[in-house]
Amino acid sequence: MSIARKWVFPILWIVVFAVIAAALAKIAFFPDRSEATDPAVPSAEIVDPQYVVGRGTISNDVTLTGTVAADAAVAVPATGTGEVREVYVGAGAWVNAGQEVLLLKGQVANPDGSVSNDWSTVTAPVSGVLSSFSALVGQQFAVGDPVGQIAPPGFHVSGSIPPEQLYRLIQRPSEAQVTITGGPAPFTCTNLTITTPLPGQGQGTGGTQGGGTGGGESGPTVTCTVPGDVTVFAGLAAELVIAGGIAEDVLIAPITAVEGASGTGNVYVVLPDGSTEQREVTLGLNDGVNVEITGGLEEGETILQFVPGAPAPTDGMPLPGQCIDTPDGTICG
Repeated sequence: MSIARKWVFPILWIVVFAVIAAALAKIAFFPDRSEATDPAVPSAEIVDPQYVVGRGTISNDVTLTGTVAADAAVAVPATGTGEVREVYVGAGAWVNAGQEVLLLKGQVANPDGSVSNDWSTVTAPVSGVLSSFSALVGQQFAVGDPVGQIAPPGFHVSGSIPPEQLYRLIQRPSEAQVTITGGPAPFTCTNLTITTPLPGQGQGTGGTQGGGTGGGESGPTVTCTVPGDVTVFAGLAAELVIAGGIAEDVLIAPITAVEGASGTGNVYVVLPDGSTEQREVTLGLNDGVNVEITGGLEEGETILQFVPGAPAPTDGMPLPGQCIDTPDGTICG
C-alpha cells in the first residue's frame, strides 16, 4: 500500500498538467471558428445622431466686445465767401450750438453792375470744445471751408459684428446693454446703429480717411451712444449685449440639423423605415445654438441632428454657420 500511495500522487499531477497543456494548445492554435468574419462587411451598425423636435425658448441675444471712444470732432463750416472781419472765440473755448464764432465780409455783384457787401456769421453747429480753430482777421474763406473743429463732450461704444450675425438682427434693435470693464454698473446704450462701409467710402486722393480701411473692406460695425450721466473714458473695453428678441414655447431644432439659418432651411426627417427625406422648413429666431422652426415640422418628429456631410463638431468650437456666445464675445464657425 505504501508503494502504491507513493506513485499515485505524482501520476495525478502529471495528468493535471497534461490537461492544462492541451487546453492551452487548443486556445493558442485551434480557436473556435463558429462564424467566419468577412472583413468587407461592417461588424457594427453606425447610426447618425437624431433629434426629436420639441418646444423651448429662443433668447436671441448677440454678445460683442467693443471699445469706448470719444465722439468724432465736428467741422465748423464757413457759411459764406469772404474775409474774416471779427473773431469771437479762441481755440480751446467751450461753445454752445448756435453760438457765433466769427464774422465774414464778402462782396456780391448787383444786377446794375455795382458791388455790395455780403455779411455772414459763422455759428457752432454743435456744443463742445473748439479743439481746432486758427482763423485770423483778414483770412479768406469760401463757402463750406472748415474754419475749425468742435470736440463734443459725448462718448460712444463701438464694436465689430460678424456679417452672419446680422441675420439674427433683421429687426434692428435701437439699444444695447453695455458693461464697462472695471467701470460702472451695466447701462443702456441708445441710438444703436449698424453700418457697413460702402465701396470707396472713406477714400480720397490722399488715402483713406476717418480711420477706416476704405473700399468697403471692413466689416459691419455696431455703435451706440453712452448716456451723458455715465462716466466713461476713451479706450475702455466694453461688452455689448444686443437683444434681438425672444420666442417662448416654440418648436426648436439645433442649428447643426438645418441647412440654412435664416428665413428658410432644409432638415432631414427620419422616416418609420429608418430612411430619411429632405424637407424644407421656415425659420424664426436663433440663438446661435438652436433655431426656431415656424413651419414644416411637427412636435415629436425625428430629424438628423447633423446635416449629412457636415463636419463633426469640435470641442468648444462652433460648426460652420454656427455662432456661440462666449465670455470673450461671439465666436462663429
